[in-house]
Amino acid sequence: MDTRQLRTLLAIVDHGGFSRAAGVVNLTISAVSQQVQALEQEVGAALFDRSTRPPRLTVAGQQLVEAARELVRTAENAIDAISGRKVIGTFSLGSVRTSALSLLPRAIVRLNALHPELRIQLRVGLSETLLQDVVSGRLDAAMVAEYGNFPSSLRWRPFLDEPLFVVAPPNTAATTADELLTGHPFIRFRANVPLAHLIDLELARLNLPLSEIAQIDTISAITACVANGLGVSIVPQVAITDCAAELVKAPFGSPQLHRKIGLVERRTAPRAGLISMLHRLLVEESGPHGVNMDDL
Repeated sequence: MDTRQLRTLLAIVDHGGFSRAAGVVNLTISAVSQQVQALEQEVGAALFDRSTRPPRLTVAGQQLVEAARELVRTAENAIDAISGRKVIGTFSLGSVRTSALSLLPRAIVRLNALHPELRIQLRVGLSETLLQDVVSGRLDAAMVAEYGNFPSSLRWRPFLDEPLFVVAPPNTAATTADELLTGHPFIRFRANVPLAHLIDLELARLNLPLSEIAQIDTISAITACVANGLGVSIVPQVAITDCAAELVKAPFGSPQLHRKIGLVERRTAPRAGLISMLHRLLVEESGPHGVNMDDL
């Protein structure tokens, strides 16, 4: 089975049609159709239902797509191993929208410096979608926060374990977290993500009288509002580090709460070695809050 034809099939599925796939694999639409027909003749079944627009995968097509992802990655890994030095092919990564997202580009730049012929693709999305794409093989790995229950086929390894702080505008009189929260307008992190749920649970336990002034769905916007004097909020350490203003801070939670972010991959990931290398780089980029590799 020709891996070029399999790559074309995957491009059709991943990019939403024959015409878009043609641009991705640098072929004419006619050539893309011919490659699909050749695959159909080889497997003895129709891969697409052409009565719909755009054509949809048949059951046989879905089965072949799943196998094709493994075959293409296996072929790329074999080439890597035989070459002895070069790591080539495509390394597909995902990430949630997180205040720690700045760590990933820095690690990717270092990884690319080590393997300049490696093509890295990064996509940002929701945890649930990213996990599904890792399971299906559309992504090699994804950066996600600690999750309730990962699918059994996946493995999650933390690289960042950082504390949470109550933050207040610059020049605010330093005091305890409780006094900051009750003595100033409160900006709530309102988003359907693990960090927001973690903060809300601890606030409910503390049962403090809060004067809520705003609900904001990104940590970067929250730190900007705090820096400009709108009120106080609760953010992870990385948000304070990335903020240009000198925010006043106090540990949040008793004991102080932490949040973890890690890489999730399939337990049988073809790119396991590369993922481990990226994980190590992310630990290093996390500085003092990087997870001790001996603890994994």
